[in-house]
Amino acid sequence: MNDAQPKTADDLFRFLDDLGIEHSTKKHEPVFTVAESVALRDEIPGGHTKNLFVKDKKDNYFLLTVEEHATVDLKTVHQVIGAASKVSFGKPEKLMEYLGVIPGAVTALGAINDTGGNVKVIIDEDLMAFDVINCHPLSNDATTSIGSKDLLRFMEATGHEPLVLKVTA
Repeated sequence: MNDAQPKTADDLFRFLDDLGIEHSTKKHEPVFTVAESVALRDEIPGGHTKNLFVKDKKDNYFLLTVEEHATVDLKTVHQVIGAASKVSFGKPEKLMEYLGVIPGAVTALGAINDTGGNVKVIIDEDLMAFDVINCHPLSNDATTSIGSKDLLRFMEATGHEPLVLKVTA
């Protein structure tokens, strides 16, 4: 069990600054679904993300980060990501323990809290076509924009080797 407090958005921004990664953040009303966040599209250009926190039967955890409108087939995605079995959604307690976020605020940037390397990060290759990728900064009341290549650098700096795979239909 990880007893450390999850990092805050300010911790995240400091980490990005220390890496020399340009980022900008826009505050907004909390959004819990892709549908709720669509109203922000005119204000925040770039690729917007949908994140799935899943696990296999051997308790291997995965974070799938895809473009917000993409479809992920949970019946077959295990074959692409190297899971031991079909995947199911991870429990909120594990989401908080490993990524430091609550359901509705799942984000690729949560990798900063996974200091134990418990989660394998998978980024859909279609999302990487965007120059700018938008993610929640550990809470769902803001959106942080960073370059797609910088997202990969961020992952590596957190000790994760992001796999860029075609996981969407």
